[in-house]
Amino acid sequence: MTDPARLVDTYLQHCEDRELDAASRFLGPGARLQFPGGATYSSLQEMVGSPKAYTWVRKHRDRFVVSVEGDLTTVVSIGRLYGERLDGTPFEDIRYVDVFGLRDGLIVEQLVWNDLPEAGLVPAS
Repeated sequence: MTDPARLVDTYLQHCEDRELDAASRFLGPGARLQFPGGATYSSLQEMVGSPKAYTWVRKHRDRFVVSVEGDLTTVVSIGRLYGERLDGTPFEDIRYVDVFGLRDGLIVEQLVWNDLPEAGLVPAS
């Protein structure tokens, strides 16, 4: 897959659909996944095995920004989260920004920023 934005979009869709084996094929060796609240993971299996702040979450991916510098491609995904709290109540329109570092066509870093702490869904870091 040569389009970095499409690669990230496909990876995110696999993650949302909990197709973890398919999503994991997009990650490079030693990939780092960092989320609000200071949580850092080295695999998707580790991430989904962590304590949950919501039943499920998905993304309206509104736009992507791509930048290339040397052998590192940066893809920024900007949009809004929606999902269901642990008590069953829905949430929506929670802003997010994900920054991905890609090297050799694989994701080596995913940095996640969102307003879930402000919405009371995860602890503030």
